[in-house]
Amino acid sequence: MAAPLGGMISGQPPGPPQPPPGLPGQASLLQAAPGTPRPSNSTLVEELESSFEACFASLVSQDYVSGTDQEEIRTGVDQCIQKFLDIARQKECFFLQKRLQLSIQKPEQVIKEDVSELRNELQRKDVLVQKHLTKLRHWQQVLEDINVQHKKPADIPQGSLAYLEQASANILAPLKPT
Repeated sequence: MAAPLGGMISGQPPGPPQPPPGLPGQASLLQAAPGTPRPSNSTLVEELESSFEACFASLVSQDYVSGTDQEEIRTGVDQCIQKFLDIARQKECFFLQKRLQLSIQKPEQVIKEDVSELRNELQRKDVLVQKHLTKLRHWQQVLEDINVQHKKPADIPQGSLAYLEQASANILAPLKPT
């Protein structure tokens, strides 16, 4: 975890990363963090993909299926998963650094994003409130219909079974198309 934070901890001034060779002017979105061992042309995304594939392969590998040493299998799978998690943390650190740079360089953009997120959340909650109000009106109508039935004792047949049959028929009646 200390490797991707090396530039921030050592006191180096924050600045935009240098573009990778062969891609002039393009931001280094996928390049590995400085100080971390990487194959010559490998990027964090490629490493994340390969480590995920290694995790998946280790789970379905015939060596592990036919293997009898459960501890060896567990160790191999744990190593693959740990490598995947380490690379995912490095990737997260990279994006957090980019987010920090963006908030410093263009604070108005961060505010615009926050306002947009809040508007979307308000719209989502308005839809949810309308959905609940619709359900509330439906159940209020059901309760009102039941109360109307209770006020007409002459229409209700005698006996508890007959009462339940009448009440259930009246509850289901609004659901049937007329």
